Amino acid sequence: MHNPRVAEILSVIADGRGGQVALPARLCAECLSVLPVSGAGVALMTAEGPSGVVLAATDQRARQLEELQFTLGEGPCVEASGSGRPVLQPDLVAAGPARWPGFGAAVLEAGVHAIFAFPLRVGAIRVGVLDLYRDTPGHLTTHELAEAVAFAEAATVVVLHLQDHDRRDGSHAALAGPIDGRAEVHQATGMITIQLGISLAEALLRLRAHAYASGRTVSAIAAEVVNRRMRFDDSESGTATERERP
Repeated sequence: MHNPRVAEILSVIADGRGGQVALPARLCAECLSVLPVSGAGVALMTAEGPSGVVLAATDQRARQLEELQFTLGEGPCVEASGSGRPVLQPDLVAAGPARWPGFGAAVLEAGVHAIFAFPLRVGAIRVGVLDLYRDTPGHLTTHELAEAVAFAEAATVVVLHLQDHDRRDGSHAALAGPIDGRAEVHQATGMITIQLGISLAEALLRLRAHAYASGRTVSAIAAEVVNRRMRFDDSESGTATERERP
């Protein structure tokens, strides 16, 4: 793991003291405790834009603003996901309505004056967006921006590896371990894209779905694909066919 702060965040949210609270919700709550923001949300994205799925939001207002961006097809989360770069808008009164006519007016009406959106990506694959809302205008400091980027990377890990934990005992040990396997997941996704002639986003969904259905981790399935021990096909009965090991 290249950023030790990401490992620290994952360790904190994976701690069993969170009870039955889902990991994305824990991550958003941790954002509020560390960063000078009033709300946070994590939404899933596709190559076409917002998927309409809000994984977590710290309050009803944050959830409504996430859903509004899906409805309007505009806003910082749409822009951040499309460009692959953070969208930092420290003064929505000055620039919000002009930049996002529909969303800008609604977000100001909700009392939000600054918003910071961070894309969650693995290579070219759009996973989601972490949105941070603030009731007062103002920039994030250099340190706060670095913290927000670390939270975004941690959120990417949570989204991609949510099914890695053992549902029977609630353990989330996989989140705290090395995540360098993301490169292998990315490589496997590219191979599935070629095998099926589908988009990267759809290939990642196929990979995750097969991992979930087989009770294995995404990383384990990715390794099988990369090592050519598994090949995805478009048959009705199966998602993937496993080749015999020598």
